[in-house]
Amino acid sequence: MKKTIKCNDIEFKIYVEDTDFQGVVYHANYLKYFERSRSEFLSNANISQKNLRENNTAFVIKGIKINYLKAAELGDQIVVQTSVEKKSKARMIFYQNVIHKITRKEFVNGEVEVCFIDLTTKKPKKFPDDLLLIFD
Repeated sequence: MKKTIKCNDIEFKIYVEDTDFQGVVYHANYLKYFERSRSEFLSNANISQKNLRENNTAFVIKGIKINYLKAAELGDQIVVQTSVEKKSKARMIFYQNVIHKITRKEFVNGEVEVCFIDLTTKKPKKFPDDLLLIFD
């Protein structure tokens, strides 16, 4: 059985810059919230994306499935919840959702498939040992 790791929740307040003129969050911003959560996961694991790039490696998105259930609005306090599962030594799936902090109603959920690649060859590469140890 694959090990799924619960990541730290991240909280945000919805500001004007996050919304359209009706006060509804732009659909693309949910992807930004997802990205921030994934970046925090790596940071909490002491994995520097800057250092990875300096070594010609990086995480890239292979695929995204997203379900928009309800619109978050100006002033809402949201929580991004994330868990991650290693699918191979170069691929993992993040299961993510955005909920209202108080009512716990879900706005969006999705799956993001992330691969680790060599930036020179553009081919998959084994995750850094620090990351592999988290899944053991």
